[in-house]
Amino acid sequence: MGRYIVRRLVWLFFVLLVITFISFLIFFVMPSKDPAIIFAGRQPTPELVAEVRQQFGLDHPWPLQYGLFVKRIFLGDEFGWPGLGKSFNTRSALKPIVLGRLLVTIQLALGAAVVWLLIGIPIGILSALKPRSVFDRLAMGFALFGVSAPVFFIGPLFLYIFWFKLGVAPVFGDGSQQLSAVHGADLANALVAAGTAASTVGKIYYACHPEVATSAGFVRAIASAMGRRLSVVPIPAPVGRALLAVTEAAARIAGQTTILTRDKANEFFQDAWTGDPGPLSRDSGWWAAHDLKSGLADTYRWYRNAGWL
Repeated sequence: MGRYIVRRLVWLFFVLLVITFISFLIFFVMPSKDPAIIFAGRQPTPELVAEVRQQFGLDHPWPLQYGLFVKRIFLGDEFGWPGLGKSFNTRSALKPIVLGRLLVTIQLALGAAVVWLLIGIPIGILSALKPRSVFDRLAMGFALFGVSAPVFFIGPLFLYIFWFKLGVAPVFGDGSQQLSAVHGADLANALVAAGTAASTVGKIYYACHPEVATSAGFVRAIASAMGRRLSVVPIPAPVGRALLAVTEAAARIAGQTTILTRDKANEFFQDAWTGDPGPLSRDSGWWAAHDLKSGLADTYRWYRNAGWL
């Protein structure tokens, strides 16, 4: 028994060594661009790049860099263990930042696990009861597809299936949120009118069409402009907030930016986002020539002519 434990510990050490070495190669050796510039973020200053290079020891040969990399992981750094370093944006240690988001990450992971268990267990039971059946093969294909297909493929695929084929579109809330809209050409004319009229100096205006639409009506108007009919599916606030949290977490993991974040939830579930164009019309003589229907129709024609649809 003692020998088995020793062998497993030795094997664990070897596995950790291999994982850390592969990670080091991916992030420090293989990139064609200077790792210091990559770690420093977007549009870094020369001073920040030099600071990053000094903290990670990037001026040393790569074997020594790897040694420092392993040392920070297992022995910690000036901020404690584990050695996560500091954020070059906030100038503070990363450890409390990571721990502060750990609870939310665990909640997302548990929520995703519950969803997949609710889907996977019934499918697994039925597949076990009918092995090698058509259902079993379809379930296996579904599982392989879910694991293998990338997000940038699943997203457009679901959009095609639900919007174009099934005629289903989601809206945040119950679809009664009030919205104002403005056509791009009308907005450009509003900027010119407000910038050239003497009576508009130092004032703030709303440039929009006086017509107010609901969020559900807005989605139906888009479908109508495209010559389609669809059903609007409301997304309750708790579900919408959970989806926004998942989307934000997925974007962070992928290193991408997204406007679908938890901070945007209050905006998406506001009762109204409307404006009054009356003051701008009185002071400058501007008025919106396109209502919602004609504006969406004109926009759809433009996208079609540009070859984007």
